[in-house]
Amino acid sequence: MNTASNFSFSDKVILEDNLVLLRPIQESDVENLLEISINEPETWKYSLVGAEGKENLIHYIQLAVKARENQKEFPFIVFDKKSQRYAGSTRFYDINLEFKTLQLGYTWYGSAFRGTGLNKHCKFLLLQFAFETLGMERVEFRADNNNERSIAAMKSIGCKVEGILRSNMPTREGAIRRDSIVLSILKDEWFNEVKENLKKKL
Repeated sequence: MNTASNFSFSDKVILEDNLVLLRPIQESDVENLLEISINEPETWKYSLVGAEGKENLIHYIQLAVKARENQKEFPFIVFDKKSQRYAGSTRFYDINLEFKTLQLGYTWYGSAFRGTGLNKHCKFLLLQFAFETLGMERVEFRADNNNERSIAAMKSIGCKVEGILRSNMPTREGAIRRDSIVLSILKDEWFNEVKENLKKKL
């Protein structure tokens, strides 16, 4: 598998380096993420679909697996090699193989793994796979415009801000809608600067 044209959602894609391992999430991973789900509900403050509490976590993972089976998304579970614990989840979504674009998001980690460098390792592996294996031309990122931590993390890996989509999505409160910030990395930017700059931070 080395181009977007022969990428299959059934492939068992495993991405890893010395610190992290990402593999396709599966329904049995409920137990691996349950501690974060029960003890850290604030993790999903800015998420449209939350995974706090066992029932929500089961539903979250079921939706992720179904999205992969329907060839819409490719969700991963993240394993931290240093602590030998599962740290969270992330995924490719809005995948358009014909146009060579995708979005990278639905990213969350337990509090013990934030600020440890784990996210940068994950993003390096995911971006490398997107640009160098799938041959993507553009990787897009979105976040609630109020989610300062997430926005700072995206900027730190080399994402460029494109703009704000006003009243773009509902929030979990229902009546309140959110503005979404859009950021991206292009293929030329990855090869010319982002890859090396990010590698230095690992």
